[in-house]
Amino acid sequence: MQDRPLVRALLTSVVLATAGVLAGCNSDELSLARNARANKPIPEKLVAEMQSKNMDPQSPMLVRLFKQEAELEVWKQTRDGQFALLKTYPICRWSGDLGPKVREGDRQAPEGFYSITPGQMNPQSSYYLSFNIGYPNAFDRALGRTGSQLMVHGDCSSRGCYAMTDEQISEIYSLGRESFFGGQRAFQVQAYPFKMTPLNMARHRNNPNMPFWKMIKEGYDHFQVTRQEPKVEVCEGRYVFNPAPPPGSNKSLTFNATAKCPTYVVPEDIAQAVRQKQHEDEVKTAELIAKGTPVAQRRPDIDGGMHKVFASKIPDASTGLSDPESSSIESSAFGRAPGTIPSHVNPPKAVASLVAAPAVNDEPSAAAASALPGPRVANAPSSERNFLSSLAQRGSSTETTASTPSPKPKPAAVPPAVAKPAEAPRSVVATANAKPAAAPHKPADPPHVATVKPAPKNNAADTATGGTLSGAAPVVSGSFESRFSAMR
Repeated sequence: MQDRPLVRALLTSVVLATAGVLAGCNSDELSLARNARANKPIPEKLVAEMQSKNMDPQSPMLVRLFKQEAELEVWKQTRDGQFALLKTYPICRWSGDLGPKVREGDRQAPEGFYSITPGQMNPQSSYYLSFNIGYPNAFDRALGRTGSQLMVHGDCSSRGCYAMTDEQISEIYSLGRESFFGGQRAFQVQAYPFKMTPLNMARHRNNPNMPFWKMIKEGYDHFQVTRQEPKVEVCEGRYVFNPAPPPGSNKSLTFNATAKCPTYVVPEDIAQAVRQKQHEDEVKTAELIAKGTPVAQRRPDIDGGMHKVFASKIPDASTGLSDPESSSIESSAFGRAPGTIPSHVNPPKAVASLVAAPAVNDEPSAAAASALPGPRVANAPSSERNFLSSLAQRGSSTETTASTPSPKPKPAAVPPAVAKPAEAPRSVVATANAKPAAAPHKPADPPHVATVKPAPKNNAADTATGGTLSGAAPVVSGSFESRFSAMR
């Protein structure tokens, strides 16, 4: 086990040396063995846990992020071909409000489905290590959303990112690196405002982001019932999940984020399981609303959240918008924080001015920009950069983030309006042609979707690499096989 990092470094040096002969790389590209952060092995305890869960270190992985719970989940594919939860990491800091990122400088951490390629991994991050989420993706761009350099990184500081401790990002980065060495072309990141349970859907029923959340819940449900990475596409300004050509069709499906959806089906076994889950969730949600489940109070005056594990270690710190009761991680299980909390950490707190909650509509509004000085955020490497050669580059890089505009004077505090009880939702059955509530910017015409017919189940080989999100950026130049064949 002790020789494994050396063997990996030597193998990678061979790859880089070969690349140098072909592409004229300089001598710095042969220094990967000295890049301790990027080559740090997966901890032995975590390797043992993978083995106990029938996983391999180089099997495909998937990440889920939850703001309200302040949790990052790493899932790994088992030898049986399905994904299982490997480890849940408490998030040290995220910024903004519950809801998707809309524009540059709004401090919002993204929500939605993103695909992480080797070129989005940054071993030279000023924030220990990082990977670029890939915002804006095809869906975000279809809605005209702006922003850049949104990361998962270390340093426990955020103004639009999901920030971990250095020790946590080291583990997560190593898991991603090993999945690429194992042949995974990209791993999926699913970012949510909260776990999409009936209770949370009932509590946030009057939130203006609910149409968007119901749409991404469909992808959440696909993963929940299949334990397979859902194939994600975008058309008509909306996400579609696990689309397949209609039976008897020899044409491959082509998706355009702003164009009309092609005719597609969802495999019947998946569609039926999703319909059943959505029906059960909607019944439970309606029951909770009927019983008087209180509506969650919106607090746009608070900038983001922090897991209670970290807040409990900082004097006078709060969890902000993260709900300490909803987390699956007990702070009592930690004698100390899971990683180093830097001295410059900025716990979530209310800003000087309270921003009134916006009127309910289909388009979310951005969270208020914090009046506090923004902490540093990691920058991604160039999209042209090869994963291995980027790992090998030496020296620190100058990292920036989406600029946060100087806060402007805000109106006097206005208390949020008391939300009216929502009507019990009508039972909605998910089908292949299901479509979320129409927003003003979306086309009025319904998608042309074929009737669902039975289709063979996906096998393990089909899920080894998983579907990748259309439009995710950046894309690594050169074939995956040519870059990683020496590792096999």
